[in-house]
Amino acid sequence: MRYGPFRFGSIEVEGKTYEHDVVIDRGRVRKRRKGPSKPLRARYGHTPLSLAEDIPWKCTCLVVGSGAEGALPVTDDVVEEAKRRDVHLVVAPTAQALEELREASPDTNAILHVTC
Repeated sequence: MRYGPFRFGSIEVEGKTYEHDVVIDRGRVRKRRKGPSKPLRARYGHTPLSLAEDIPWKCTCLVVGSGAEGALPVTDDVVEEAKRRDVHLVVAPTAQALEELREASPDTNAILHVTC
């Protein structure tokens, strides 16, 4: 996949600009539905990435772009589930995550947070 510029609040994937978090699942881009994780917001100070969401596990590597400043929390249950599924989990600020994705194998999925 082709990843263009990332700016606070927007990201370009395959030539299209998105102004919301995105999930890349086997070459398809969709909006991240973070509603299921919202009940955890008070505990983390931010809506985290949790197992309540539809995480694209059909991969060997899952890259999580944790935002411009790396502020997106990832719950421990996501880390444990990645281990259980033998999926290499990379969590990094979104700009760094995009660098990882540019070098990644085709069997890599991603969740990219575009703010914080």
